[in-house]
Amino acid sequence: MFLGTYVPKLDDKGRIILPAKFWDELSAGVVVTRGQERCLYVYSQRDFETIAAKARAASVTDKRARDFLRLFLSGASQEAPDGQRRVTIPMHLREYAGLGRDLTVIGAGDRAEIWDTQAWNEYYASVEAGYVNTSEEVIPGLF
Repeated sequence: MFLGTYVPKLDDKGRIILPAKFWDELSAGVVVTRGQERCLYVYSQRDFETIAAKARAASVTDKRARDFLRLFLSGASQEAPDGQRRVTIPMHLREYAGLGRDLTVIGAGDRAEIWDTQAWNEYYASVEAGYVNTSEEVIPGLF
């Protein structure tokens, strides 16, 4: 499970060092793809294959499903971490997420997310008050 917040840097070759706590999950292979809110989703190869299998069950007659899958899967890039736990983020994904040198990587349960730090800070500021003040059940059965 991916948990926590980390602040690595993107190097001049478009590589990021994966947080050490994520290494066990990601050492066998990584898939990076477009996420919502202009971040990148990072899955283990195994978990991405599970998601892709579920995606194949989506109805091809549902336009929303087609649109979602086209963007999600066409942006996916399989990457192999090097010996220093670095993963290259392809240019099209760096552009999609507006990544600069300063990054924030968060654990989001079944995936990690890579954000440009300024974008993360803006997102966090926009939703944090709602989180703190939530008085209704958001996820059924969680609390």
